[in-house]
This record gives sequence, structure tokens and C-alpha cells, in this order.
Amino acid sequence: MRKSLLLSTILASIGVFVLVGGMLLLLDPGAPKHEAIKTGGLAGGAIIALYALWLNDRRRKVEEARQELESQRIDHDRSRVADERFARAVELLGHETAQVRVGAMHALAGLAKSRTEYTQTVLDILCAYLRQPYTKKTRNDPEEIELEVRLTSQRLIEDLLPRLEEKNPPIYDLNLTKAHLEFMDLSYRQVGDLYIRVAHFEDSNSFHHMKIHGHFYVTEATMNGRFHMHHTEIVGRAWFSRFKAQGIAVFTDTKFGGETKFANSEWADVKADGCTFAVQPDLPEAWRN
Repeated sequence: MRKSLLLSTILASIGVFVLVGGMLLLLDPGAPKHEAIKTGGLAGGAIIALYALWLNDRRRKVEEARQELESQRIDHDRSRVADERFARAVELLGHETAQVRVGAMHALAGLAKSRTEYTQTVLDILCAYLRQPYTKKTRNDPEEIELEVRLTSQRLIEDLLPRLEEKNPPIYDLNLTKAHLEFMDLSYRQVGDLYIRVAHFEDSNSFHHMKIHGHFYVTEATMNGRFHMHHTEIVGRAWFSRFKAQGIAVFTDTKFGGETKFANSEWADVKADGCTFAVQPDLPEAWRN
């Protein structure tokens, strides 16, 4: 097809050359013949030039299409490999060896950082691990290595969340309902909804200098250590109903932007100076002192 088109272009070019040159000689017989030939040649050459431009444009489009197909193939291969890595890592989270579970968690976190479409799913999986039944042993118990696995999960969750100073970052939700949390530290991070219902907080847990873009629920949870939630902004609802805090809870300068509930909650020691409420709640006595 290309050869026939090239032949047709050459014949058309010759035709235009003869036509233009002949017309000039007919219209002005006294004009120099070389000028007629030159003009006819230019006209014929223009046909060749147009064909060359069309051919180059066609080659460019073909090359772009080839590159697009190659890019799609590479993305498909990467997605397939990522899916295989993801499935394998999730499978290894159930391994009986703690070191293997830790490695699986790091593999999932690395995948979430390299392919952001996995981030929310990986966060959900790490949170689900923390929601598994857990009975803490004494720190000197050689079997207490499970705590180190859980601390790894907590740290990786923190690492995957955008920092407080980031502008317009992707916002992810966390569901830590029924989790056993110890030394959880989400300070200087941003989240969407943060659900920690029916959870148990031990030792010290930090949620200070955060921005919670959604709702915060810590209903029916228990805390026997230190709970730091100062200088935090909660945009949505904040519910502490039936929350039992046996240690100190610090909420200094925290902003509550939505409805806040403290129904049937118990507080041993609260520092809440500088707190602001968009909707004034019925504060427990410990919060009013």
C-alpha cells in the first residue's frame, strides 16, 4: 500500500509540475521558460513534501501507539507482580513464626508505599492484625515476642499515614475496634475516620498533634495508662461514651469540631485546659475541674 501511495504521489507531483509549467507558458508565452519550469517544480515538490509530512506524522502516531501498548503491558506486568506479592504477604501473616509475620508486614508496607492504590487495603490489614485476640504475657516471658510483632504493625501504620504538615494528602481511615494497643503513636499524622471502639489501651498511647478529618470513636474502650490527645483537631464527631480511663488523659488545646459525647464515661485524671467545642457537650466532672 505504501509503495502504491508513493507511486501515486510521484505521478501526481509530475502531473502538477507539467500542469503548472504548461499553464504558465500558455498564459504568458513571452515569459522565460526556466521560470515556468522552476514554478512547476516547486508545485510538484510541494506534493512530495506534503507526502513526506503525512508519512512522518503516520510514523509518529504508529510509534506512539506502540509505546502506549508497551506501557500498558509493563503496567499490567507490574500489577500482576504486585498482586502476587500482596497475596503472598497476606498469606504469611498467618505464619507461626513471628519473624515471618514481621517480614510479611514490611512487604505489605513497602507495596503500599510503591503503589498507593494498595495503601488503604494494607492499613486495613495491619489494623485487622491488631484486632486479633491477644492476651499479654509478662515482659520476661520468652513467648512474649507477639508483642514485638504487634508493635511493628503499629509503627508501620504510623509510617503509612500522611504527616500533619502535608497539604492536601490522601486521607486514609483506621478501624482499630477491639484492638489491644500499647505505645501506639499517631502523633503529627492525619487520618480520616478513626474508630477505636471496645479497644484496650495500655501503658502510653499518643494521638496528639493530629488532624482527624472524619469522626473519632473510642466508645466502650478501656485505658489503664496514659492517653495523650492534646493539640489535636477532630473535624467530625468525637464520642467517648462508656470510655473508662484509669490513668491520666491529656486533651490540652484540642479542638472538637463536631458533636461530642461523654455519656457514662469514667475519668480518673483529665487535663483539658484550652479545649474548644463547636457543639458544647455535657462534660463529665473530671473535665470541668
